[in-house]
Amino acid sequence: MDPYGDHNREIMSPLDKPTIENQEVSEKTPEKKLQAVENTENNNAEANDKGSPESNSSLVDHLSDLRKQLIKSILTFLLFFIVVFVTINLWFPYVTRGHELIVLGPLEVVKFYMSISTALAVGLALPFLCHFLWQFVKPGLNERESQFLSLYSPIMFLLFLSGIAFGYFIVNPLSYNFLVSLGAMNFNVMVSAQEYASFLLMTTVPLGLLFELPIVAMFLATIGLLTAESMKKVRKWSYLSLAIISALITPPDFISQLIVLIPMALLYEISIYIVSRSEQRTTTPVEN
Repeated sequence: MDPYGDHNREIMSPLDKPTIENQEVSEKTPEKKLQAVENTENNNAEANDKGSPESNSSLVDHLSDLRKQLIKSILTFLLFFIVVFVTINLWFPYVTRGHELIVLGPLEVVKFYMSISTALAVGLALPFLCHFLWQFVKPGLNERESQFLSLYSPIMFLLFLSGIAFGYFIVNPLSYNFLVSLGAMNFNVMVSAQEYASFLLMTTVPLGLLFELPIVAMFLATIGLLTAESMKKVRKWSYLSLAIISALITPPDFISQLIVLIPMALLYEISIYIVSRSEQRTTTPVEN
């Protein structure tokens, strides 16, 4: 037996061994990568197949809950609308305030009754509508937002009523008497029922929404989007914005705009005070 019979065999040193192994691994890597990608896609497909029924079920639950709350809201509004429309002779004198109104056609009577009845029905149904809305959005709120809304929802409703009352007892009569007396100097003033209804809604409902300013400021401060210092920095621009809003939602006379602008400015200053007090209560435990 020739001891040198395998002299053609390649002699490798221990240092060459890792190189050969790396070459073998590199040769097999594309196949392994392809197999790994296929396995990943299969796993993702299985995960999607498993997760899709749950996501579809969750979406269906949300839509069914939304439909349920909408149906309850519509039924509540219709109930109050029917009650208001049937008792129209009871509340009609409080709406017209004894003013002599004219109608320009039979359809205008229907429009007047429908517009006023709709506004009163919405106002009476508003607490119930807010409750139904709260039931729908509550599961999606975090604990901080949920606590805020549950604590200040009654205050929001009282502020809205305060704004409506301010418009009904102060802004509306002053504006109406001023404009009618101004027109009476040169014209025979006759106010139609539909125009009066539009004027009444314009001088009451927007004020109810504007009176929510302190609550809106508190909510923005609670979630970290507003601070008392930032409100102070933009005070001049805020007053300008409030003046523009008061000019848009009131009749085109300086008296009405001024009557609305003054309480809006006071509410803005109250909002700054409330936000600063809220910030002090938040930072006091940290300082101790």
